[in-house]
Amino acid sequence: MNIQAKLSVTYILLLIIGIITISAYAILSIRFFLFAAGLDEFKNDMRIVRQAVESSDENTDFFPFITETTALFDYDLALFDSTGIPIYNTQPEQVFVDSREFLSEVVVDSVLGNYEEIYVMNDPTYSRLVAFAKVEDGFPSVSYLRISKDKEEYYEAVDNIRHIIYAGMLFSIAAVMVVSFIFSKYMAAPIKQLNDAALNIADGQTHETLEMDRNDEFGTLATSLNKMAERFKKDNRQLQLLNEKQNQFFADIAHEVRNPLHTISGAIEMLQIEALSKEKKAQYMVTMQNQVERVVRLFNDIKMLQRYDMDEHFIDKEAVEIGSFLENIITTYEPLAQEKNIELSLKISTNASVNADRDKLDQVMDNLIMNALKYTNEGSIKVLCEQNETQIQISVEDTGIGIASEHLDRLFDRFYRTDKARSRDKGGTGLGLAVVRGILKAHDTDILVSSEVGKGSRFYFQLPIIS
Repeated sequence: MNIQAKLSVTYILLLIIGIITISAYAILSIRFFLFAAGLDEFKNDMRIVRQAVESSDENTDFFPFITETTALFDYDLALFDSTGIPIYNTQPEQVFVDSREFLSEVVVDSVLGNYEEIYVMNDPTYSRLVAFAKVEDGFPSVSYLRISKDKEEYYEAVDNIRHIIYAGMLFSIAAVMVVSFIFSKYMAAPIKQLNDAALNIADGQTHETLEMDRNDEFGTLATSLNKMAERFKKDNRQLQLLNEKQNQFFADIAHEVRNPLHTISGAIEMLQIEALSKEKKAQYMVTMQNQVERVVRLFNDIKMLQRYDMDEHFIDKEAVEIGSFLENIITTYEPLAQEKNIELSLKISTNASVNADRDKLDQVMDNLIMNALKYTNEGSIKVLCEQNETQIQISVEDTGIGIASEHLDRLFDRFYRTDKARSRDKGGTGLGLAVVRGILKAHDTDILVSSEVGKGSRFYFQLPIIS
């Protein structure tokens, strides 16, 4: 059973129960009201009949007079003497046989001392309403008066009203069924629409927007589904990009490993030649050693990037005095710079301390200075340390070949090279700048670059000063 049918059945049952309950209550209330009003009228009529009995005397044609009087009220009449023996009655013999129609001691005790007292017997097990009263100064030998009437006569009006109520109830139920069907369809329509939209999103169809112009909870839910679909669309796009990058990443690893392995394999084949000179053998041994170191650097960089991606404790910060730290870095790379006749200089405008991982920061500077040395054939490399309010800015400037603008956006991507052949010739892994960005991201900062082809490049980043 679908939601529309369930809603229809629920509304119909609830409303039918409500209509039947109200109708039953109305019938019972009307029945009670009519009987209560009839009971008051019954007592008043008893007083009128008693007055008629008391107003007659010996000269009156009594019994025909009394019969006509009671006939006006449609009552059955009985007269009793002081001993309780019936003197006269208008009831058929088959009715005037119930003991409740006779004068009893209970009735006599009730009306004997109080003339105004009218004893009404409304026995639920008896079908007639009976009333007794004391008679004074009436027809000789008449001491008590009794009138009775069938209770169903009071409920005749209720029967007519009941038919009207039943007809209205049936009409209401029919109207309820129609309205319930329309209302349930109205209520179920957005639910079905939302369900279809959720299923479409589950199937990956996130390009469609759910249009539902409503200001209620359904409208709010539709808005939430649209936001969820949009988020799924963005996540799917990111996953696709991530998958493409992952595939490219593994392809690049395979490519980077294959080249040195081919070189090593070739060197091994050459070393197996018996007539090879000692100088050539030494040359091939050096080649093999360089290629092994290249593979080691590659996997070290991959391990570093993996730790950045997965390890929350990737860095271990401590207070680092930036001036002495940079002086040690420059001292390490001065011999390499002198070999290429490149001037390597350091300018420090502050000697403040920063909160950083010394070893990881050393790796950042190693990558930046080594890149500068690789791609600078003449001129200079400057390492600058400047204070900018609460930040220290460290930059590495060179007068090398520079980087074209179209490469700047992807310069820090893994395995991205501006000149792949030349980069491999220089022993690069293609992961150096990606490692730099990963380390600095872990320090809540980033690496920035500005460059111009033929004039050089500038890489710089900032770290907060320890107050």
